[in-house]
Amino acid sequence: MNLLKLLTIVTLTFGFLNAEVISHKVQKDSYEIVLKSEKSLVIGDNIFFASLYKDGVVVTNAKVKAKFFMPEMPGMPYMEFKDKAKLVDGKYKFMINLSMGGTWQYHLMFKSADGKVHKIRSSINL
Repeated sequence: MNLLKLLTIVTLTFGFLNAEVISHKVQKDSYEIVLKSEKSLVIGDNIFFASLYKDGVVVTNAKVKAKFFMPEMPGMPYMEFKDKAKLVDGKYKFMINLSMGGTWQYHLMFKSADGKVHKIRSSINL
């Protein structure tokens, strides 16, 4: 029983030490976009925040949405999850379900006050 407790503690400690919050910073047109995960990524639901800045000023009047997807591979269908962000404390919050480990590509799109649509493309690893 003590060996089981020790193994559980070591496994949990290793997991917490290796847990990383995702943080991507991208320049697009005259905007700076910062995408962060609330905590380290897990298989299942993950909360992300996108912060938008134009000329160093926080943008809170944009419409933001995200699409995370994994291309079709042999023996595995195309997977995709989308969400429209909600403004919470000056950041755009959305939830994405990452259904399996691997590399997920994402498109973060936002429509600025002038009606122009901007798209950021990148990827994350789970």
